[in-house]
Order: sequence, then structure tokens, then C-alpha cells
Amino acid sequence: VFSRTLQGKLHTILEAKEQALLFLTRRGTATFVMCRDCGTIATCPRCDTPLTYHAPRESLVCHYCGPREANPQPCPECGSKRIKHFGSGTEQIHRALEAEFPQARVLRWDHDTASERGAHQRILKQFMEREADILVGTQMIAKGLDIPLVTLVGIISADTALGLPDFRVGERTFQLLTQVAGRAGRGLLVGEVVLQSYQPDHYAIQAAAEHDYVGFYEQELRYRRELDYPPFTRLSRLLFRHRHEAEAKREAEVTAEMLQKRVYDGGFTTTEVIGPTPCFFTRLDAVFRWQLVVRSADPVLFFRDVELGNHAMLDIDPVDLL
Repeated sequence: VFSRTLQGKLHTILEAKEQALLFLTRRGTATFVMCRDCGTIATCPRCDTPLTYHAPRESLVCHYCGPREANPQPCPECGSKRIKHFGSGTEQIHRALEAEFPQARVLRWDHDTASERGAHQRILKQFMEREADILVGTQMIAKGLDIPLVTLVGIISADTALGLPDFRVGERTFQLLTQVAGRAGRGLLVGEVVLQSYQPDHYAIQAAAEHDYVGFYEQELRYRRELDYPPFTRLSRLLFRHRHEAEAKREAEVTAEMLQKRVYDGGFTTTEVIGPTPCFFTRLDAVFRWQLVVRSADPVLFFRDVELGNHAMLDIDPVDLL
């Protein structure tokens, strides 16, 4: 979990009686649970997304619709007992810190530990009053914290979001990493930041490591221009939601045909209809999701007088495509 560099710097700040923040984008103990014999991954029956393992209650939790399930033992598909937990969450980082640095006082700040009223203030107060040496957290610690004795920020998985199918992942990764990195060295003491990444050559990681706003902007703009993404065009997203997947798919396909006809009949030569396709998160809370993406210079003009079905939602300039 911890690189040699991060291990060494954690030892240094503990000896110096200073403090550290460790940032991770996921809560829980493991990202997903899989059978090593048949490959079955434990998924939410309502969302079809992998369940996250939480060790304290020995349970699997869906972070989209909320229900908990027992940790599968043995595998429900093949009966194997070779169940493996993959990935790291804040719970696992907390445990690893206690094992590696038994002298350290560790606090965890995520949705699970701060769900009760007043928990956010309590955790932050404990850390600011030096009742802990290391604070492990998710996005809650990414911005707004100004703690003079924090001289080290460790980012455990800097590239988690880069594999998601959304053109803004580079921008969001850069934003998040620079926000987290800004928590180090807020006082008189010099701060250091360690980014751990499996994609250290990615331009978003490189730019965040150097605090190179201009370099990131120039590279991101080239990427957007080459692929004709905003701000060089505008996107619209049509989301189709239905409890029966066939209905969501049918309405998406009918709408796609209607929009393609409008492109040709209306002379919208710069407009492109992309899809339909299942969303990245195909089912959430027992509702199936399909989508169309329309690339157009003037989406308001293109969609004027267009009648959509009962299960369609139009989002012009969507904030994500997942």
C-alpha cells in the first residue's frame, strides 16, 4: 500500500512530531470481492455495480443504493472458498498504518466515520488539537483544511479516475490532486507531497506533481480540440431510465432514429448523434439506464420542438457521462 518513499517520509514526520494527511478516493476495506476459481464478482442486485467490502461488520455495501449483504463464503456460483478482496479503501489504509507504524495515532475521516451528527467537527477538532498524527480520508480532506503542522500529504492512488469513460477525467484528476496537495505546508514548516500512481507519465499526474496549471491547460486543450470535445463543441446527453432494460433500450433506439432524421432533414451538418449505448453504471437502484450523446454547435436550436418520451431526460452540457 505504501511506497518506500512514502514509508520513509511518514517515519520522518512521526519522529519530528508533525502531522500527515493520507488521501484515497475510496472508502471501505476493499474495492470489490471476487472468487478466484470462477471469477464471479459480488455485485449489487439492484445496481449491477461491484459491492464494497467493509471489514468491521464483515459485510458488502452498495455505495449507490445503500443495502448491505453478508460477505460471500463460499462462492454462491461454484462453492469455492477462495474468495479474494481486491483494491484498497480507507479502512484498509487505516489498518495498514496501525500495522506499519504502531506508535502513530491514526484517525479516519470518510462517509462511514462521519455519518453521525457533529462527527465532521469532532474528527477535525481532534486532528487540529494534535490528538492524532495521521488523518486518512476521502474527498472530505481534499480542500479547505488549513492545519499548520501538516507537512506531508500522501495520495495513495492518484490515478483511480483516469480509466473512467468520461472526457473530463484528466481535468478532474488534476483538480483533485492539486487541491489535496495544497493541504501540505500551510504554516511555517515546509510541506511535501507524495503521489503514488500506476500511470506516472500521464499528463494530468505530471502536471499535478509540478503544480503546472499552464502546462496542463495547454495539453488538455490539445486533447479536447483533436477529439472535438467542449469547449470546441457542445454536448447534450439523453438519459433513458426504466425498470425494464428492454424498454429503456427501445426508447433510446427510437429516439436515436428520430434525431438522426432531424439531422438530415434539418440540415444540421455539424451535429452528430452518438449511441445509444448502456450507461457506464448500467443499473442503479433497480433502474436500467441507456444514453445518447449529441455533439452540436447549438444544442438549444437542435432540440427546439423535439418531443421526448416519458422516460427520457435531456441534459445540455452534462457534468458527466457515466
